[in-house]
Amino acid sequence: MDTQDDVLINNRVMLVHFDSYSTALVFAKWNDTLLLPAALPASAELTSAPDELAAAHDGDAVKAAVIERLGLNPAEVVRAGDFNHWVSTETGPVRVHLLRFTTFEAPKAALEPHGGVFRPISALRGGAPVELLLAREVFNLIVGAGGGKG
Repeated sequence: MDTQDDVLINNRVMLVHFDSYSTALVFAKWNDTLLLPAALPASAELTSAPDELAAAHDGDAVKAAVIERLGLNPAEVVRAGDFNHWVSTETGPVRVHLLRFTTFEAPKAALEPHGGVFRPISALRGGAPVELLLAREVFNLIVGAGGGKG
C-alpha cells in the first residue's frame, strides 16, 4: 500500500474555501506556497496532461492522503474533478489537484497545527508565478462560474 508521501510525490494539492453567500474565496497557504505537500521547483511550468495518465495521479488517492495528513473530516472536503492542471518539472510531470472545504466557514483551526492559514487571492501577490496562475484558474473556475462549483 502506498504511503501519503508516495501518493503525493507526483502530485500537489491546493485547498480552498468558498463562501457562496459572500462570494469570498480563500486559499490555504503554508509559508510561501499554496501547494501541499511542498512548493514546486522554480523551473516548473504549466503543461498539458501527459498522454498516459498514471495511477500515481489518482485524484481520490491524493484526496485521501491529504485528509489523512492533515486530520481532516472527509465529509467536509470535496475534490474538484473539473480542475485538471499539470506542470512539468525536471523530474517529470506533476498533477495539481483542487480540494474545496464545504464547511460554513473556512476551517482555520484545522490548518493551524500544520502551519497553514487562509488568504484571499489579493493577498497572494509575490508568490511563485506558476502558483499564481493556478490560483487564477481556481478563481475563474469557482467564482467565474457563478460560485459554488467544484
